[in-house]
Amino acid sequence: MKKVFLALFVAAAGAAAISCGTKNTQKMTNESEKFIFEASTPWQDAGGGAERQILGYNDNIMMVKVRFDAGEVGSMHAHPHTQVTYVAEGKFEFTIGGETKIVSKGDALYMEPNVEHGCTCLEAGLLIDCFNPMRDTFIGK
Repeated sequence: MKKVFLALFVAAAGAAAISCGTKNTQKMTNESEKFIFEASTPWQDAGGGAERQILGYNDNIMMVKVRFDAGEVGSMHAHPHTQVTYVAEGKFEFTIGGETKIVSKGDALYMEPNVEHGCTCLEAGLLIDCFNPMRDTFIGK
């Protein structure tokens, strides 16, 4: 799972840099610490009973863990960010742009900007979300 997680992060970071026309030397307005340790990173209320843990980010990209118990709902919503989600644990019923499918551990999803999406957790699970650009509302900016 660590290799898949790392590959997803590297691919998303590369896509963010290309799509935003940035170089690695660009000074970021928003930036996380270089090392993010799970034990010292707080979980936040994500609504509907889910919790999120903010991982690495800068202006162009953000990675977030979201944990759900069975039966919890990620309500339908849309945002201007591109989103790629990896199912690290559990089973979910996802709806993206009116299409609904069941996904489970090892599957991934892609959500275009401004396309309505949401999910219902069928078996307790953990999602890894990557956003471009970062979700500044997640860090209170």
